[in-house]
Amino acid sequence: MRKIETIATGKNYTAVSVGKVCEIIEHELPMGPVTIQGKVFAGQAVGATGSEFSFQTLVPGQDSGFLHTHKTHEELYIILKGEGQYQVDGEIFPVGEGTIVRVAPEGKRALKNTGSENLTMLCIQYKANVFGEADNPMTDGVILQEPLKW
Repeated sequence: MRKIETIATGKNYTAVSVGKVCEIIEHELPMGPVTIQGKVFAGQAVGATGSEFSFQTLVPGQDSGFLHTHKTHEELYIILKGEGQYQVDGEIFPVGEGTIVRVAPEGKRALKNTGSENLTMLCIQYKANVFGEADNPMTDGVILQEPLKW
């Protein structure tokens, strides 16, 4: 079983590695009575305070195993590799590398690998309905007038 590796930490950062995209399948996530092969949550490992995120690999023909919803979390599913089908509220549509799917908390969701290679995705979950106009990333960032140190 693969483990998250801490690379560096400091006052304002934590860097970890979950391994190469092709190695995500080596992670195991115990969830009560079942263990999900190929899934790893990493938000707590980096000390994230406003979101959680996970990586998951599904082998050809595999699906996520169940429909699920959330109480307060919206999710972004980002397909990094492979192809499949995504289901939300009974609607099914194709997904592949570069596809991003946003699902509201109450959306009934599941993912299936319909391709001939592994499907790997990144899922980011965060509390829904908290960003407003003041949270525009184009105005929140501050460009510093300091030299880069490489």
